[in-house]
Amino acid sequence: MSSSLDDQTAVVTGSSSGIGFGIAQEFAARGANVVVNSRSQERANDAAEEITTETGTSTVTPIEADVTDVDAIQALVEGTVSEFGSVDVWVNNAGINVRGPVEEMSVDDWQRVIDVNLTGTFVGAKAAGVQMIEQDSGGSIINISSMMGEQGQTGRTPYNTSKGGVNNLTRCLAVEWAEHDVHVNAIAPGYIRTEMVDDAQDEIGFDEADVIDRTPLGRFGTVEEVANCAAFLAEKNHFMTGEILHPDGGWLSFGWGSKS
Repeated sequence: MSSSLDDQTAVVTGSSSGIGFGIAQEFAARGANVVVNSRSQERANDAAEEITTETGTSTVTPIEADVTDVDAIQALVEGTVSEFGSVDVWVNNAGINVRGPVEEMSVDDWQRVIDVNLTGTFVGAKAAGVQMIEQDSGGSIINISSMMGEQGQTGRTPYNTSKGGVNNLTRCLAVEWAEHDVHVNAIAPGYIRTEMVDDAQDEIGFDEADVIDRTPLGRFGTVEEVANCAAFLAEKNHFMTGEILHPDGGWLSFGWGSKS
């Protein structure tokens, strides 16, 4: 069965591991040409090789770029067009987190999170959007946000603030570029089993049982489930733009906050 991602070209930033890697792999499995991106060319190469092996496709290309570097992101767009002829799907996935109480946090730490998570998303979306508009064939931009962008939370002020900004950036770009048939949506996952979540658990010692108890579906989500959401948005078989999808197991809908 053919997929509407057949022969489409997708760029996934920060896709050498975690959710980004899972999205890149799912896109490749659905027939897309995929550009794997990392700040490290070596990591991008390794991820592209693994995806190629797992999916049996030969159309996965690694390109190094830092999402905070405007020139590097423009080069990423140009490299993609040179390799595959177009940019049809762009996923702004790269992100970082700095945890700690605000009274002990430096402005540099705050700025670093904003630069990567919010400004990096703007830079990537702008570069991709301009290319899609010039192609005059529409496209899909998917921003990876977080359910934390809609919550206050102790010790995660820069991260939560950056993701809240990503959500509203998504809505603004969706309205602005709708006339060009460029769909802009976001995915705001809950607790997904990734290296980042495992690192957070080790660093701040949150109780896994509490997360499960707070999640109506009673478990962590998987990278594959988030990747399926990205594929749904990328295929554009929907009447959606400016939307924020929440694969969070029901977390945001759960008013009481605990099942026990």
